[in-house]
Amino acid sequence: MAPQRIRRGSKARAPQLSVSSAADRAALPLGALMLAASMGALAQTAPTDKALAPVVVKERAEAPEGKDSVRATESTIGKGKQQLRDIPQSVTVVTERLIDDRNLDTVKEALKNTAGITFLAAEGAEEDIRLRGFALQSTGDLFIDGMRDPAFYDRDTFNLDRLELLRGSASMLFGRGSTGGAVNQVSKMPRLIDAHQVDVTLGNHNYRRITGDFNIHTGENAALRLNAMSTTADNNGSGSSIEKKGIAGTYQWGTGTRDEFAISLYHLDNKNGMNYGMPWIRPTTTSPVSATTLLPLDPSRYYGAASDYNAGNATFATLSHIHRFDGEAELKTQLRAGHFERDQRAGAIRLGAAALQPGGVAASLATFGPGTVLTRGTHLKIQDMDTVHLQSDFSKKFNALGVRHELLAGFDFAHEQKTVYAARSAAQGGVTITKPNTTVGTPNDGAGVAEGSRVLRTANDFESKAWGAYVQDLIQIAPHWKLLAGLRYDNMDGKYNAYAIPTAASGPVTTTSYRQKISEWSQRAGVLYQPNELQSYHFSYGTSFNTSGDTYSYSAANVNTPPEASRNLELGAKIDSADKRFTTRLALFHSTKLRERNTDPDLNIAVLSGKRHAAGAEIDVTGRLTPKWEVYGSYMWMPIAKIDVGGEGAEAQGARPSLTPRHSGTVWTTYQITPQWRVGGGINFRSSQTPNRNPGWAVPGYVTADLMAEYAVNDRYTIKANLTNVTNKLYADAVYSGHYVPGAGRLFQVTASAKF
Repeated sequence: MAPQRIRRGSKARAPQLSVSSAADRAALPLGALMLAASMGALAQTAPTDKALAPVVVKERAEAPEGKDSVRATESTIGKGKQQLRDIPQSVTVVTERLIDDRNLDTVKEALKNTAGITFLAAEGAEEDIRLRGFALQSTGDLFIDGMRDPAFYDRDTFNLDRLELLRGSASMLFGRGSTGGAVNQVSKMPRLIDAHQVDVTLGNHNYRRITGDFNIHTGENAALRLNAMSTTADNNGSGSSIEKKGIAGTYQWGTGTRDEFAISLYHLDNKNGMNYGMPWIRPTTTSPVSATTLLPLDPSRYYGAASDYNAGNATFATLSHIHRFDGEAELKTQLRAGHFERDQRAGAIRLGAAALQPGGVAASLATFGPGTVLTRGTHLKIQDMDTVHLQSDFSKKFNALGVRHELLAGFDFAHEQKTVYAARSAAQGGVTITKPNTTVGTPNDGAGVAEGSRVLRTANDFESKAWGAYVQDLIQIAPHWKLLAGLRYDNMDGKYNAYAIPTAASGPVTTTSYRQKISEWSQRAGVLYQPNELQSYHFSYGTSFNTSGDTYSYSAANVNTPPEASRNLELGAKIDSADKRFTTRLALFHSTKLRERNTDPDLNIAVLSGKRHAAGAEIDVTGRLTPKWEVYGSYMWMPIAKIDVGGEGAEAQGARPSLTPRHSGTVWTTYQITPQWRVGGGINFRSSQTPNRNPGWAVPGYVTADLMAEYAVNDRYTIKANLTNVTNKLYADAVYSGHYVPGAGRLFQVTASAKF
């Protein structure tokens, strides 16, 4: 019998499917049979339902919200599609509409449109994310379609349908990491229509970007979707050039039927410049440390070597299968294999020593000028990474013991291998390269070194195998009350080898090996009160853990240190307007890291002696105030943040933790003036914050403003203009104790879109 399905957009009741035959069952994946059998006993008290529940397949995952609105009503960040009102935890969704309106080309820029996010400009120039003041690792807490996206690379938005940010501890869903939360990148999926769009964007700093989104309906229940991107710029207002290309394709068949399959390929290639950041400076040489501030320089100025670059690529393939059982149950299985390469040749820019400065006087704002000398360092990050992830998630709605259940259960496996390379010195059989200094008055001086002459060796490698299993149940215990309970077990085995070579090229290589095995439980609990369809109130509790191997390295100091532990408490509400076009999300939170790694000064090892906490309030507003007026806002107030117990080499006890501004957020609004004209504007803001390790000064807060105007020529063609950072505000976008990365200056971009 031909597969049955519901056509996208159809409002008719889905045809019911009879119970599978023995032959059909034999064709099911083994995991489906095992989970189906285990559910049989649990649901014995439920009414017998021998038919597949109606399958409603929408034209888009969030249509019409996702493409045509900044408001979202559903999320897939909780291991399956859920209504946001049924998630007892804060979730902020950056929809495709908001991404397009504000020209958010990177995942980092999209994250800046959510409150509570700050960025650490780490030593490797990667921008580690902070949420509510807690680490949200770019190599551990980012996901693509619910699966871990573990490598570091400059993530682009060309293939994103939306970005979902889950706030608070989330290890029960995702395993290790997830102290501050988790970010899920939702890919664009095929639709059963023929629809194509091409966007061309031109801007200052020679910005050029073209994207294509092609959806081809290939059969009754099959479609192919291709997305492609090419972007170049001199420096995009932030000192570093851009050259990147990407392509992603997904073919899906069996859409809306009992067995739905999809296979996808993704490739992103970056050959960008590298702005490692700028050093801090004081007003005078005798000024206190607390007076430290930013250099008064245009962020588009570049002082790195001409030979510096940040090249890399990400390539992965995903195979997914959804089996829909009779009744309201389905099993989704995903297998992904990825290969990632990173080749970063750059270095920190620092103020030269007093002996190098004009007159032999140390640099300060009082003496700062075109002749001020800057030194260039060398910080290589050359890495390869290979990953395999397998994940299977089972969901079922049923009645048992007189109450309604929404069960989630699943299993995941990860195999990750990372190799890090270092350059040999001349004594070790390579070359010794020193970068020339420069001056403030000679940006882009063209000086560089022969990066291609470096001789590489393997510095270290890391291999881990990890698996986890979880179960969660959302129980309707009364007409307006639901209880959530979840439990997860994780097991990880990590191996790390460090390779040291002597100064003499002929000497032997010394290998030092470390290994760590981790077993941890994570919990999640919550209660929901939903008096009607417009209101949902929740209280939740969740835990998380971070292992020493989250950074893919071990040492004698941390290999025997157990995982850090954290918990999150939250009281919140989601309230819709009477017409369900506008949603307000409110939350009060209290997050605590109970066991934080610090260094024992006597033993010189990492110990779990630290503790910190943060508490505050959040509000998100999304949707339409009127049919023509749309608003998106995300704001966090965090008045309480404290290092309860410090340690050697850690932040001072009693201090406010670094990268935790009291106020942060964004506002964006658009208005449809006429059928052809739509205008918009918004701001991004962060109050003052301290760099990591609390070096004794605060980074100034900032507010940047953006404007947009769009003209629809007709249904097929539109032209949109964006002016970002209207006042050309100088601010620190990512901070570190030794330097900061300035935010992009004023950008003007015009986008022409064609649909066909």
